[in-house]
Amino acid sequence: MTYPTIELHVHLEATLGPERLLELSRRNGVALPVDSVQGLREFCRFSDFPHFVDVWIATTKVLHAARDFREVVLDYAAQAAGHGCVYVEGIFSPAEPVRRGTSWDEVLEGYCDGVQAARELTGVDVRLTPEITRDFPVEEGEEVARRAVRYRERGVVAVGLGGSEDLFPPAPFARAFALAREGGLGSTPHAGEIAGPESIRGALDALAPDRIRHGVRAVEDPTLLKELARRGIVLDVTPISNLRTGVVGDLSEHPLPALLRAGVACSISTDDPALMDTDLSRDCAAAVSLGHTPRGMFAAGVRGALCDERTRVKLQSILDAYPWGDD
Repeated sequence: MTYPTIELHVHLEATLGPERLLELSRRNGVALPVDSVQGLREFCRFSDFPHFVDVWIATTKVLHAARDFREVVLDYAAQAAGHGCVYVEGIFSPAEPVRRGTSWDEVLEGYCDGVQAARELTGVDVRLTPEITRDFPVEEGEEVARRAVRYRERGVVAVGLGGSEDLFPPAPFARAFALAREGGLGSTPHAGEIAGPESIRGALDALAPDRIRHGVRAVEDPTLLKELARRGIVLDVTPISNLRTGVVGDLSEHPLPALLRAGVACSISTDDPALMDTDLSRDCAAAVSLGHTPRGMFAAGVRGALCDERTRVKLQSILDAYPWGDD
């Protein structure tokens, strides 16, 4: 990567390649569906979004202890640095390992330790946005929010909402997001990926989002598109992920150009890089091929970042000082 980048939407559990998955499988005594690198590569070739979820669950179960979570953050920060990345907001789903027997504190301590290690060892600023899983009871989502607030001083900046968007609307999780807001955290729900504009509207009405993760299907509703632009809500756009999950049939059909024409700020991210067979350089190149610019991607990242003011000033200084030469 020849220019600086910001990534606001990456599921840390899905940054693990097959070699790392096998290492964790052996270390934690957790069997994977297959026990070879090539076998895992083939296993991870999903056919649609529900299949992707199945693969995600089957592979990420190897994460068990605080050491694992710390290493995931540190490993990805090192990878991201190789793609010019200076700031990452990493997503993780804490209720998943808790259901497997890990304590809430071990999960959150591990990820937060990774934030500190990443800054010291790679120079990349990482913040965390633990995610509520829609498929789980709302009470579990409220517990995620309460636990996340306790780690606000250690790098947790927001709570997200993920899972089966087409089956579970956002409104039932309003109280969880209210708890997060009361505790000083932002709101970064997934919406407008597998489900359409109604999902985005539901998130806007119920969850007071600071950003929308994906949001690309807003182009199906011109009024909604104008509202997103007017409100200055940044969308976390993941072009190659959208192609892999069938949101678009071909990259040339991606809504990014229409979003940009409408004045919607779009950051660019990988989503689930190991499972989507992508990286930040490839997603940024895809975005450029669709009419975005490196400067515009970075500016949207600065605008959407939920970091402290000192970090924002640092990011803005990079934006102002770098000789972009792209627009």
